[in-house]
This record gives sequence, C-alpha cells and structure tokens, in this order.
Amino acid sequence: MSDISSARRRGRHLKSICLTAVSVMALGMGAQAAMAQDTPAAATDDNVVVVTGVRASIQKSLNIKRRSVQVVDSVVAEDIGKLPDNNVVEALQRVTGIQVANRGGGEGSGIFIRGMPDITTTWNGRNIFTASGRQLELQDIPSNLISRIDVYKTRSADQFEAGLGGQIDVFTRRPFDFKGPELSLSARNVYLMPADKLNPSMSALVSNRWETSHGDVGALLNVSYNRTQYRDENITAGAMVPYMTANPPAGWAPYEKINGSDGRVPNLATADPNDLLQLWQPGSERGLPWAAGSTLDFNGTPVPYVLTRDAVIATDLLGDRERPAANLALQWRPNADAEYTFEYAYEGYRNTIKQRMLFTFVDWWGSLGANPGSTVELYPNSNVIKSRTVNFPFSFTSGENTTQSTDTHIFALNGKWNIGDKLRVTADLSHVSSEFNTQFIALRATHVFDKVTVDFNDNDGVPSLAYGNNADAANPAMWNADYFYDNANRNEGSGTALTVRGVYQADKGPLKTISFGFNYDTHDATEARWFQDGCMCGPALTTYDPDFVTYNSGFFDGIADFPHSWAVVNGDYLVENADAMRRLVQAREPWRGIKTSEALKFDTTFEITEKTGSAYVMADFENSLFGGTLFSQIGVRYVDVSTDMTFGANGAEAQVAKYLPSVTVRYDATDDIRLRFNYGETLRRPNFADLNPTRNLGDDLTNTGYGTGSSGNPNLRPTESKNVDFGFEWYFARDSLFNVTLFRREIEGLVVPLLNRITDTDPRYPNTDTFIVTSPVNASDGVLQGAEVAMTYFPKWLPDALDGFGIQGSLTMLDSSQNIPITNLQGVIVDQAETDFFGVSDLSYNVTLVYDKGPFDARVSYVWRDDWLRNNEARLFANPIGIWSRDEGFLDFQLSYDVSDKVAVTFDATNILKQKSQGYYKFEDVGSPEMSNFNNFLISSSFAVGVRWKM
Repeated sequence: MSDISSARRRGRHLKSICLTAVSVMALGMGAQAAMAQDTPAAATDDNVVVVTGVRASIQKSLNIKRRSVQVVDSVVAEDIGKLPDNNVVEALQRVTGIQVANRGGGEGSGIFIRGMPDITTTWNGRNIFTASGRQLELQDIPSNLISRIDVYKTRSADQFEAGLGGQIDVFTRRPFDFKGPELSLSARNVYLMPADKLNPSMSALVSNRWETSHGDVGALLNVSYNRTQYRDENITAGAMVPYMTANPPAGWAPYEKINGSDGRVPNLATADPNDLLQLWQPGSERGLPWAAGSTLDFNGTPVPYVLTRDAVIATDLLGDRERPAANLALQWRPNADAEYTFEYAYEGYRNTIKQRMLFTFVDWWGSLGANPGSTVELYPNSNVIKSRTVNFPFSFTSGENTTQSTDTHIFALNGKWNIGDKLRVTADLSHVSSEFNTQFIALRATHVFDKVTVDFNDNDGVPSLAYGNNADAANPAMWNADYFYDNANRNEGSGTALTVRGVYQADKGPLKTISFGFNYDTHDATEARWFQDGCMCGPALTTYDPDFVTYNSGFFDGIADFPHSWAVVNGDYLVENADAMRRLVQAREPWRGIKTSEALKFDTTFEITEKTGSAYVMADFENSLFGGTLFSQIGVRYVDVSTDMTFGANGAEAQVAKYLPSVTVRYDATDDIRLRFNYGETLRRPNFADLNPTRNLGDDLTNTGYGTGSSGNPNLRPTESKNVDFGFEWYFARDSLFNVTLFRREIEGLVVPLLNRITDTDPRYPNTDTFIVTSPVNASDGVLQGAEVAMTYFPKWLPDALDGFGIQGSLTMLDSSQNIPITNLQGVIVDQAETDFFGVSDLSYNVTLVYDKGPFDARVSYVWRDDWLRNNEARLFANPIGIWSRDEGFLDFQLSYDVSDKVAVTFDATNILKQKSQGYYKFEDVGSPEMSNFNNFLISSSFAVGVRWKM
C-alpha cells in the first residue's frame, strides 16, 4: 500500500473521530437546552487545589486515598512545590511503593511502582506519550506546573488497560480550581555539585474566572523554565576474562588471554559449539569458577587459569539541560449541568552533553618482564586478580558531543453534562504530537603508555590507576587522532484519542451506579537515523587547530587515586567543523563513503501505526454488612489492538483482542477502618523500538573475539498480568493513617533478551566478522509479590513548643522471581535459570519528619532501597552476567518561611550524604561488591534558595 493511501486512511479515521466527538458534544448541548441557563456556578471543595501548609496537603492526600475505591496514593498541590523536587519523578520518591532509579544528570528519571517499571502515564486522565515511546517522560514535567499526582496501584475497568506496575495520573491546574483571580510567581537558584554551577528555575501562573450572562468563564496560563548544568563522573572496572597463570602450558605466554580467536583453540566462527564448551563459553550466567586452582579443559587436560579485568573506563560528562513548559486552560460552565474545557500543554527539552572518556586496557600479557608472577596480586583464596602492573597498555580518549531536543504538544477538548437527574456523560478528544532528535559526534585519540598500575578495588569498589614514568594523560602531544563516529536519530510520535464515559445513577437496591464507556485512539510512531564512522588515523592532536583539544579537571578528586585530567578532542570543535572532519575521514578511507551535511539524509528504520478500540461496563454496589458498609465494583474491559508495522522494505501486522475483568471490594468496618480487595488483569504492550528487526552491530572493541549486536522482534506479544491486592487502613485521626497492603502479580510472557551468533562481513567492523546478537522474546514468566506498610502521624499530645511535628514513613517488601532462558551460541535454549526481576529491591523505605507551625514549614526526608538487579551484561565475558546496584540512601531537607501571607522564602538541599551509585557483578550466590565491583557513579547534590509570591 502506498504512503498516499496510508495517509488517506489515517485522514479518514481522524475525520471519523472528530465527527463522533462533535456528535457527542452536540448531544450534551441539546440535552442542556431545556435546562435553566442562569444556574450559578460553584467550585466544589474536592476541586480546590490551592492549600496552605504541608499538614493540609498531607490531609488532602489522605482524603483522596480514603474515598477512593482503588488502592491509590497521592501527592497534592503545594505538597509538590514545597518539596526539594524539580520534577514529577522526584516528587513521587516518598510515596509508598515507589522506587526511583537512574539518578544521572542531576535528577531522578526512572520510576518503579512496586518493582515494576512498566507504568501507564496519563495527563489529566489522558493517555499521553513522548516521541516514539509509550510513556510520557515524567522527568520532563516541572513540579511547579502540577496540582496533584495520583498513583494507582490497582485498576478498574474504566482505566486504561496497559501498565503492569500501575498508572500515574498527573493533573495540571485549571481556572475553576480557584475561587477568583490568582497570580503567583516563583524562582529558585539551584547550586549543583560536582558541576559547581548555579541553575535558575522559574514559573508563573495567572488565572481568573468571570461570571457572565452566558455562564462562568475561566482562563489560566502557567509557564515554567528551568536550566540544569550538571556533571556526571563514573569509573568502571571492565568485565572479567580468563587468562593463563604465570606458568602456562607450552605454546602460551604467562597471563595470556584465553579466547577462541588465535588458532590454537577452536575458531569461534567455524567450530562446533560443543567443541567451544571444552574451553569456556562466554556469557555463561554464573561465569567461570573463582576458586583458587580452577581449571579449564583443554582437550582432556586441566589447565589452571586466572580471571582479570580487561580494561578500566572513566567518563566525565558535562551536561546543559533546559526545560521550557507551558499549560493553557480555558473553561466555560454555562450552567450547573454542563462544563467545557480546552487545554493545551507544551513540554520542551534541550540537552547538550559533552563527554570525555579515558579507556585503558589493563590486560596486556606480551611484556611482563622476567618475573611475571610479581606483577599480579590475587584476592585471597581465589583466582581473581585484584591488582597488577602491565607494560605498554593501549589506551584511548574520546571527545564526544551529543545534542538532544524534544518538543511535545498536547491539545484536548473536554465536555461534561448532566443529562436529567440520573446520567452524567463526559467526552474527551485529544491529540498529541511529539518529536525527539539526537545527534552524536565523537573522535577517539590513541596512545600506548609505557606502563600502567591498576588496583581494581582500591577503595570500597573504586579502582585506582596510575601511568608509569610520570606520564601525563593531559599532554595532548601523546595522543593521535583515530576513529570518528557520526550519527543521528529522529523519533516521532503522534496520536488522536476519543474517550466517552457515562455514569448512570441506578439506585436500585444495592446497585448504585452503572458506568460505561469507550475509547478509540490511533498512535503513529516512527524512527529514522543515519550513521557513519571511519578512521582519521591522523597525527598528534597538537598538529590541529588549538581549539581542537580540551581538558577536564578534578575528576574524582579526593575520592580516588586516579588521573584527574586528560586531553580529549573538543566536542564543540567537532560540531562546528563537522564537514571538515567528515572530509578528512573520507580522504583517509574513501571506500566508506562518508557523506557531508549536504548529502546526509535520514533512513527510516520503522513506521508503526497502532489502532486501539476499547469499551467497558462497570457496576457499583453498596450493602450494609455486620454494622459496616460494603462497597463493591465489578467490571470488564474489552480491548482490541491492531498494529501495522513497516521496517524498511518489510512489513508485518499484529492483532490482539482481550477481555480484562476487574473486581474491587471496600469494606468500611467503621468510619475509620477500611478493608480492601482487588482483582484485575493488565497488559504490557511491546515497546515500538523492540518490534524493529533491523540489526545494530558494534565492533569488537575489547578484543574478545566477538562483536556485539541487537535487533528487535516484530512477533512480540503483550505481556499479561493477573493482580491481587488486600489492604487494611486505619484513619485514627483526621490527618493520620496506618495501612498495610499485600499484593501478588502473576505475569506471563515477560520480554527477555536471547542471544544468537551470526557472521557478517561488514567492512565497517574490521576487527571481527562474528557477532553475538541479542533479540527480545516473550520467553519468561514470573511472580512478584510483597507487602507495603505505611503510617502518617501528627501527635496531639506534644507540648506547645513541639506542636506541629509529624512523621510519615513507609516500608515496602518485595519478592520476585522469573525464569531466564539460557542459550548456546546458535540461539537454542539449552537450560533455564531463575533470577529476581530487574529493578526490584527486596526492601525499601522512606521516613519524613515534618514540622508545620506558624510561618515555618520544614521537612527532613530519608529514602533508602536495598541492592537490586540492574540488568544483564553482554554475553561476552567470564564474569556473572547480572549487574547489581548496591543499596542507596538519600537524605533531603526543605525549609520554607512565610515572610507574609503573600511571600515565602525557601531553602532546599538534596543528597546531603553524597550517596554514589555503585554496581557489581553477581548471579545467584556468585559475585560480591568486594571482588566483582563494576561501576562507581557520583550522584549530584544540590542546594537551592527560592522565593514564592502569590497575589
């Protein structure tokens, strides 16, 4: 089918959606014609979002939880703006069951609900996404635009079916939230360490409502801008590879690397995989044994080996990120039975990243002197090398520049009508368009040092490294221009959705309401890219323009015995002179066909159109039982998804139809005690990028004998989950709560990566023609279960001097397991292993001490999570494939002082304890932070002062 035909089909669907929306709204207007036109408008208490004082905000969030049928936790109104949080993700980190990860770039960006990262993100109830993804990037939403965030941990039939972890609904402000005119301004200046930069954050809100002869009219504009200049520093100890001992068999050198690419052992490209198993198979889940004296089988002969890291990698990244955002809302309430809202939201993202990498191989065995054994120190009672000295190690630096930008536009029109005394109808038409662009350019520079001494775990997981003969890595004359990288991606997404909902007040005995509705949406996602690379193979960096070189300084200063500075190619220079660099590479290697900017064009890698139709019906009941009240909600949702996929010249289609039941029961034993039960079924749809079968290959940069690669799988199906929750809640005071929730998720069809060996003679990869390619498959099932315990308490018995103190705390305990298929190098599943879910900490908690009295408002908060399985390493090495994160704890502080009823000043501090993120290799009981440490990442700390003014 031609592109024109496809575009016309999309146009017909959009026209149909618009006509349906107009019809529904016309129905509502027709129904209201017989109603009185002069009914005064009134804002209900539930809609008022401006609150004063942290205690009032906490009380409002407890009221939302108390009245909800579902299990929900909320952060409300100024409870966000007054926390030391820059975005929605960080504002949620103190919510029970929430775990935050990916704290790079001076902020948190990854969020898990009860250990699950798959979350439906909605904006004022609408399913919204960023670029070609399925979720809205919550970290792109400034906290000062938000009135409330609801975290749904259970689901009802009237909610979107996707998201195994739950749903996060972000609400922005509307003019009818206020009783009259509203004007507020806020400004903060944030000092971020270790970037040593001041960063502005500003927002303004103006809103008003008017009583007119045509009813109430309101308008609101909320704008925000923040800039963050950050620095991310990281030292990584490379993966483990087997080597000979100091006394190898004949034909081998002391401490020589053992792999299958040198002709003395089976060749990886041609050997039978069973022959390879006689030596060692890279990527085994548990890795090779670490016990002293462990051996490998060389055709029936046991040969001892040692394990050591192949490299140490340091990255020093400077980022400059901007986030402009705006929210416009117009409302019209012609009478008490009708209300119309138009909303527009814009979220922008701009980021420039300058990374300076220092990569040093530390495993060269060809020149160890007369006594090789003296160059190595082993961990006690093991065959793992802790420290060593290597002569003539190959090293390179990499100067890199990445530019990123996102523009997301959301338009929405909503109508609400009371039709008679029994029926309430809501219709919502929305459209989102989002585009993400990124461009990357880099140039390596190489050098062979005389000597390097390395300790892979010199200080609590942090390696040390020193070059011999007082060699200075910051001397540009020693580095020669080498490999050039040049690529870009463009991801686009757009979607239009119509949702119609109705609630009928039945009031027939125990049957109270019948709810029904339907949703139809289209979601288009595309990705396009270009990439090219080649060798400049040029002279020393000093032979180029003086601006060609730049330097970092103070790297891990005071934390690690490591080079604090090195010379790299200036990423800004590469951007400004990109075509000149491309011509140099083309002249050196004309066969690569490097293009300059005039000839560069994007190649589309995938185009996907997904159409979803869903409908639901749900009934609410109320009964008296044992002196209490039993509320029950029973519903079913039907969803039908059709997906058309195009990958270059190839295409595929998929169809999924599913009924998803849900049952929720809430028993109010007394006015203060609630018991809850929920059963529901949810889906996780495959990420669009995971459906793309196009291969992405990478060269054998670490001399393991393999390159790496990845590809998608258009045959992925949705992951399905059956969910059960039991809850107990005791509201023992108006602003105090104790609650316990038990839950279980039985999940089928989890997506896990499987490997396959391929041969590819692409000339761009001169070091190998053999690649281990991973692809996602629905090959795993799992169970996630656990418990949440939370309490909010403001004591009434404290003396007057301490009145105003309160405490919030929660504890989450999780237990997870999933099967991970184990394959041989041909991609055939030969075994099964069992691991935790990725991203799941067995234990996490948060404690917040609150003080709210008079003009003072203060909070001290501590968030902690146990270690967790982060991801699996590329299956190339001899260490366990699991990469774990060590436990982390973050202490934050916030203080606000009301100078007057209009002006408040604030002081915030985050990561006061200077927590760093550390990883280590582990699978089951193999591996530890002491012997298999991986990376060390310095997480930013911040200190901010601000002022808020409200009319």
